[in-house]
Amino acid sequence: MNDFSQTTGLILVDFSATWCGPCQMLAPIIEEIGQERKDIKIVKIDVDANPEIANQYNVTSIPTVIIFENGQIKNTIIGFHQKQEYLSAL
Repeated sequence: MNDFSQTTGLILVDFSATWCGPCQMLAPIIEEIGQERKDIKIVKIDVDANPEIANQYNVTSIPTVIIFENGQIKNTIIGFHQKQEYLSAL
């Protein structure tokens, strides 16, 4: 299991699946944020391939983005949103 509580800095974890339309719409936004903000680590988790990690963080809807700061959950965004909402959450 991935344990983000042992990490430092900002981590944006994108929980998604290949069959999820909103997840596919979100992917380029998350990629852009990763290119613009080098201080953030981006982690993509396919919930179908990693159901135990999704369960660990109570992910029941996708896309779900969980932002960790120094091991603590800072924000959770469920569903597809515009880029600015993710930037504001960081």
